[in-house]
Amino acid sequence: MKKSFNVIQVKGFRGILYLAFIGICLAAGFGWFPGWLCMHIWNYAASYFTQIPSIGIFQGLLLWGILAASYFTFRKDRLVVCMKASEGLSEEELKAVFADMKKNMQDDTFLRNMIKAQNAELKIRNLSESNIPKTDPIKDNKNKVEMK
Repeated sequence: MKKSFNVIQVKGFRGILYLAFIGICLAAGFGWFPGWLCMHIWNYAASYFTQIPSIGIFQGLLLWGILAASYFTFRKDRLVVCMKASEGLSEEELKAVFADMKKNMQDDTFLRNMIKAQNAELKIRNLSESNIPKTDPIKDNKNKVEMK
């Protein structure tokens, strides 16, 4: 199977620290720093007006979230997310999958009994259909009418 993506493996304590570092950097770079910047810009503008209160870091984060959401909502170019279906399996991979399924079916006693019951039911249905005489009701009615 062709793999077109990379897998990040977290192994041991060093991997956990690395993952935490990446998470903190992303949170600081895309959340805390823009929120801190919005807070300072707001407080600087609020110092010129007496009726506008100053805000803290939490309100700065909320302001940053409102600005970012507004930008993505009202911009002219729409945000388009394309999902590409992965390529189909090759013949060898399909054969391997079906062989694995067949092996699992043979190992499962419940499924094996269900298949036996279905085969027995089909055999009974075929026998009952073969014992029914095949007559054509239209021809039988014509013969009865001509005989009168």
